Amino acid sequence: MTITEYSPKQLLTMKWWNMRRYGDRDAIICDGAVRSGKTLSMSLGFIFWASRCFDGGSFAMCGKTITSLRRNVVTPLLPLLREHGLAVNEKVSQNYFDITLRGCTNRVYLFGGKDESSAALIQGMTLSGVFFDEVVLMPRSFVEQALARCSVNGSKMWFNCNPDNPAHWFYTEWIKQLKKKNALYLHFTMDDNPALSKSVRERYKRMYSGVFYDRFVLGRWTASQGVVYPMFSEKEHVFSGDIDCERYVISCDYGTVNPSSFGLWGLNNGIWYRLREYYYDSRREGSSRTDEEHYAALEELAGGRNITKVIVDPSAASFIECIRRHGRFRTVKADNDVVSGIRQVSTALKEGRLRIHDSCRDILREFQLYSWNEKTGADAPIKENDHAMDDMRYFVADMFNSQGGSDLIALSVAR
Repeated sequence: MTITEYSPKQLLTMKWWNMRRYGDRDAIICDGAVRSGKTLSMSLGFIFWASRCFDGGSFAMCGKTITSLRRNVVTPLLPLLREHGLAVNEKVSQNYFDITLRGCTNRVYLFGGKDESSAALIQGMTLSGVFFDEVVLMPRSFVEQALARCSVNGSKMWFNCNPDNPAHWFYTEWIKQLKKKNALYLHFTMDDNPALSKSVRERYKRMYSGVFYDRFVLGRWTASQGVVYPMFSEKEHVFSGDIDCERYVISCDYGTVNPSSFGLWGLNNGIWYRLREYYYDSRREGSSRTDEEHYAALEELAGGRNITKVIVDPSAASFIECIRRHGRFRTVKADNDVVSGIRQVSTALKEGRLRIHDSCRDILREFQLYSWNEKTGADAPIKENDHAMDDMRYFVADMFNSQGGSDLIALSVAR
């Protein structure tokens, strides 16, 4: 990959540490829209700075997971470093790479900050600098532990992210306190990425709406409010009649006191259709059902169809075991990252890749009622009218996250 042009903001991100005006800053923060070029320019700047200012130093590059860090940062970065004359020796199995420029060699370790326990992974190190990709996705304990490792004279801290809720700790502790932190702050828009064509920018604007449009396209730190899926339209997303499908999947949100909601999904020409649903509310019906009774409903929902997999609420251990014991369906534990899943559902709805049969009354009812909780100060929907919403979210997250198979292709193919 050869890049022929950088925007002024990208160049500043790469060179600020060597400029009289900004060189004394301890940190740089780049936030803003998706695909705005901030990650690439920052990662290049981080390595250029490390190579010019240190010899024999240890550095850390951090992402939510090492897998996402490699995919989003390291893989596109290393060929560019070689094009700029740096020698790179990568040790994939040990999660580090060495970089050499003009006889000076430094080591860059890769870390994933996915949860509170991740802080222990970086504890005890001595670092000359640290780079955080999508810092708002990492727990505060991990970030602060990594920052505490930067005890070498001249060390600097590099942060990038897409905006989140304005109550997020990183926004309140860093972006709102730039002078106290002695940090340079740069806000990116899609216009700051010369590699992004007008047609691609327009496509991203079509993909998002509501809070995700404000954050990922406009790059604003905005609070979530109102209904979760304002883009849902009965005219665009509801159908009637029969559809012949090439594949079938069932998604399950399981409850004992709370309702259980199962959705039967069928794939036709790149669009997933919710064909039928099972929704049982023990409060409404006046009695609870056993795992075996819910399994019988699952069998009825599937009918004689060949079901590729059943995606199940990960907390429903007894029901998962019940399904496995019967031996008919392959079960997959759902990804229960709520905000990420909501974003994926929003994208699928916006791009017209989900349709709901008009007989699925409970999911249609919940679309109108499922709302953000504005009182929490964080991104969280109200825990009401959310059971069909959850089973749909499990389904879409699995389709997005499946690697290398037709699941992913079905949701990414251009219509």
